[in-house]
Amino acid sequence: MHRLRDWWLARDGDLRATRRAARTAIVMPALFALGSQVIGNPNVATYAAFGSFAMLLLADFGGTLAERLAAQCSLIAIGCVLIALAAVVSRNPWVAAAAMFVVGFLVLFAGVVSSALAAASTSILLSFILPVATPAGPAAIPDRLLGWLLAGIVSLPAVTLLWPAPRSDPLRDAAAEACRQLSARLTAEVARWHGEDGGDVDEAVARANAAVDRLRATFLATPYRPSGLTTATRAVIRLVDEVVWLSVILDDAAVPRQRLPAHPTVRAVKRAASVLLDHAGKALSLHEPPQDSLQDHLDDLARARRVMEAVAIAEFRLPRDGRTAKELVSSLAPSFRAEELSFAVMAIAENIEIASAAEARTWWQKLLGRRPRAMAGPIASAQERARAHLDPHSVWLRNSVRGAIALSGAVLVADLSGAQHSFWIVLGALSVLRSNALSTGQSVVRGLVGTTVGFVIGGALVLVLGNHQVLLWVLLPVAILVAGIAPAVSFAAGQAGFTVALLILFNIISPAGWQVGLVRIEDVAIGCAVSLVVGALFWPRGAAGALRQALAEAYAACAAYLRTAAESGIAVDGSAEEPGPAGSRARAAGRRLDDAFREYLAERGRKRLSLAEVASLLTGVAGLRLTAEAVSDLWTGAGSAGIDTPRATLEVIITTERVTNWFAAMAQALTGAGTVPRALPQDGASASRLVGALSEDLESVSAPDASVKAHTVRLVWTSDHVDVARRLQALVEQPARTAARYPERVGLSLPSWLRPGSVADDAASGVRREDPAVTRS
Repeated sequence: MHRLRDWWLARDGDLRATRRAARTAIVMPALFALGSQVIGNPNVATYAAFGSFAMLLLADFGGTLAERLAAQCSLIAIGCVLIALAAVVSRNPWVAAAAMFVVGFLVLFAGVVSSALAAASTSILLSFILPVATPAGPAAIPDRLLGWLLAGIVSLPAVTLLWPAPRSDPLRDAAAEACRQLSARLTAEVARWHGEDGGDVDEAVARANAAVDRLRATFLATPYRPSGLTTATRAVIRLVDEVVWLSVILDDAAVPRQRLPAHPTVRAVKRAASVLLDHAGKALSLHEPPQDSLQDHLDDLARARRVMEAVAIAEFRLPRDGRTAKELVSSLAPSFRAEELSFAVMAIAENIEIASAAEARTWWQKLLGRRPRAMAGPIASAQERARAHLDPHSVWLRNSVRGAIALSGAVLVADLSGAQHSFWIVLGALSVLRSNALSTGQSVVRGLVGTTVGFVIGGALVLVLGNHQVLLWVLLPVAILVAGIAPAVSFAAGQAGFTVALLILFNIISPAGWQVGLVRIEDVAIGCAVSLVVGALFWPRGAAGALRQALAEAYAACAAYLRTAAESGIAVDGSAEEPGPAGSRARAAGRRLDDAFREYLAERGRKRLSLAEVASLLTGVAGLRLTAEAVSDLWTGAGSAGIDTPRATLEVIITTERVTNWFAAMAQALTGAGTVPRALPQDGASASRLVGALSEDLESVSAPDASVKAHTVRLVWTSDHVDVARRLQALVEQPARTAARYPERVGLSLPSWLRPGSVADDAASGVRREDPAVTRS
C-alpha cells in the first residue's frame, strides 16, 4: 500500500488531478442523470455531461477563491457564446471549417495574454467543437445552452465545496524564498568583505544558489509561461529574471580580486540592500508577511544610494590632481558595484511593492480598475503581449496557426465524411498535435494504442453487462474517476480511460454495445491522420530551430537596447534615439524566447543542446537586458552637464559598440550566418583611454563643478556596465558555439533592424572610428 501511495504521489504530488477527477465523478453523472432521466432530453444531458467535464476536469484555475470563481464564470459565458455561434455555422461544412479556424486560432493565441486562458483553452475549444461538429441549426441552441448552463451553475459550488484546492502560488513562494536566501548571502558576504563575523558564507551561498535554482525550475515547470492579467500576477512574473540576475551579480562580486577599502557609504548601501531584500521576500510570502512597510525600506536604500553617489562625486579627482587613471577608476569600482547591486535589489523590491499594493486594494478599487503606480492596465498589457508574438518566428503564433488548421481540417473531414460521432475526429486531432512531425507521430501511436486498449476494456464491460442500465449507471462514476486520473500516468492511459467512460455514457443514452468503441477508434484514427498531415506540412522541424531563432533575436534586440541606452544617456545634444522602443523590442523578444524554451523542454526526442547550456544562454539574455535597463536608469533625470566631452563620449561609444556587436555577431551565428566570435578579452588600457579622454575634454575647466563631476562619474560607470556585458560573453560563448553547430538554416534570419550595420561591424572588429569634430580639434 505504501508503495502504491508513493508511486501515485510521484505522479500527482499535490493530488490536483485526483481532486478534479473525484469532483467530476460526482457532478458529471448527476447532471447526466438530470438531463436524460428527469428532463428527458438527450441534448441537455450530453451538454451537461461534457460541460461538467470541461469545467471541472479540463479546467483548473488558480488564485484566491474569488479569482477562481470569476474565471469559472468567464468560462461559462464564453462557452455560451461559442455554442450559439457553432450552431449557426454548423450547417455548412465550409463555413463551419472556416469558423473553426478563426475560433481555434483566437483561443489558442489568447494564451499569450494569460496563463489562465492558456490553461482553459481546451475547455473553451470543447464548447465550440462539440456543437460545430454535430450540425443541428439554431433550433438546437436552447437545449444545448441549458445543458451547458446547468454544468456551469453546478460547477461554481463544486469548485468551492468539493475538495477546493488550497491557495498556492509555487512561483510566488519560490521567489520569496530566493529573496530571503539572497539577502542572507549578501549579509554574510558584506560582513566578510569588511572583516566582520557574518556566519558561514559558503553555506549561505549554497542555500541561495539552491533557492534561485528552484525559482527557475518552478518558472519553467509549466508548458506555458505563468502569466495573468491581474496586476499582482504581472508584477511577480517580472521578478524571475531580476532575481536570477542578482544572483549573477553576487557571484561576480565574490570573485577574488584586489579590494580597495570601501567608503562607509558603500557599506551602508549594501546593508540597506540586504535588509530591503529580506523584507521584500517576506512581503511576497503568503505565509509570513512583515508588519512594517516595504516602502520605508525602499526609501532607506534610496537615501543610502544618493548619499553614496554624492560622496563618490564629491571625492572625484582627475588624474592631473596627482592620481593615475588606474587609481581613479579603481576608486570608483566599489561604488559602482554597490550601484549595480542597489539597482537590482530596488527593481525586485519595487515589483514586490506593486504586487502587495495591488492585493491590498478593496474589491471596488479592483472593480474600477484602480492600479498601483508604474503598472500598465490589463488591456495595455494584453496588447503588448499579443504584439510581441505577432512575429513569424514566434513559437506561440506557429502553434496557434498549426492548431487552428488541424481543427479546421478535422471539422471539414468530419462533416464531409458523415461520421456518426464526428466530434471525436476533431477531439482526436486536438489531442495528438505536437510541435513537430515526429512528436505528433509518436502521439498518434500512443493515442491509438490507448483508444484501442480502452475499446477492449470498455467493450468487454458492455458485453458482460449487456443492457443492464443500473449497472452501467453504477460504473459511470468509477469510469469517470479513472478517466480523470489516468492522464497523470500517461497520455495513452488517459485515452484508454476516456474511451471506457464514453462507451458507458453512450450505451446509457442509446444502447449500441461494443460497436460504439469501434466507431471511436475509427474517428480518432481519422483525427490523428489530420493532425499528422498538418504537423508534417506546417513547421515540422519542431522547437529546436525556433529556440535558436528566438535566442538570436533576443541577443540582437538586447544588444541594440544596451547600445541605444548608452548612446542616449551620454549624448549631450539629445540627438540619440530614445531607449524606450528598443527596450520594448528587447522585452518582446524575451517573451518569445521564453515560450520557445518551454516548447523545447516539452518536446520529446534527443536534445543536442543540453539544458545547462540553454540555461546559460537564457541567463545571458536576461543579464544583457537588465544591464541595458541599469544604464538607462543611471542617466534618467541626470540633466545637462553644461559641458561637452566628445573624446570621452566617443571612447564609451566605441567600447559599447565593440561589446554589443559581439553579441550581434553571435546572434547571426545562431541563425547559421557566420561563426561565434571569441569572447573579447579585458582591455586593460580602456580605463586609461577613457580617463585620458576626460582629462583632455576637461583641461579647460579649472574647477569642475558638481554637474561636471556627476557627468564624468556616470561616464565611468556606464563603461563599467558595458564591461559587465563583456564578461557575460565568457558565460555564453561555448553554449552558443554548441547551438550554432546544428543550425536549421531554412527560414532562420534576423530582422533587418537587428542586423549590425557597417559602423557596428567596424566597432566589432576593433576598428576605431574618428569623430570629425574630434579630428578637427
